[in-house]
Amino acid sequence: MHFENFIDQTLLKRTATEKDIEQLCTDALNYNFYGICINGCYISLAKDLLKDSKVKLVSVVGFPLGSMSTKAKVNEAMDYMEQGANELDMVLNIGWLRSADYLAVQEEIRQVKEVVGNNVLKVILETCYLTDAEIITACKLAVSAKADFVKTSTGFGSRGASFEDVILMKKAVGNKIKIKASGGIKDAVMAQKYIDLGVARIGTSSGVPIVTNQN
Repeated sequence: MHFENFIDQTLLKRTATEKDIEQLCTDALNYNFYGICINGCYISLAKDLLKDSKVKLVSVVGFPLGSMSTKAKVNEAMDYMEQGANELDMVLNIGWLRSADYLAVQEEIRQVKEVVGNNVLKVILETCYLTDAEIITACKLAVSAKADFVKTSTGFGSRGASFEDVILMKKAVGNKIKIKASGGIKDAVMAQKYIDLGVARIGTSSGVPIVTNQN
């Protein structure tokens, strides 16, 4: 299994330094990871470090709470795309979803996708805070809003991904859009299980141990 083709090597800690980002990019280049996922303040640094490579530059919008205004998310997305991000992972407005304000949730995703254009937009559901029914609804809203992926978690919630989440998400989206599992994926065995369940991307800070098959 070529795990590197699935991995967004991730560093979203608020304490991450420029040196940490440099190491992240070095690892991504050395192990041919699909992408790196970083906070917006480091896009320009990472873009320079990854130039002339195939590694995708992924950043996050509305992170980690998802509860800012739609305008703020759209402007953030616009800024990051202009700086050179290849993909964006945006946090869905969980409060709106749980309030059954589905039109607002869908419209927000649609507006961010409009900014992202032909590039990839992933919608982070933060499944740890949602019921099964809410997960299914969120997936359907993401599909309707033309997102490219649904993603399980930010890594900052009460838990990360679970196999049950992914099974539910796969049932909801079918082959209409893709799934990214993120949060708590630490080894090759776990990564393989998620891939077997149908995920197209894995967000992890443990990419190096996974691809080198270390636990």
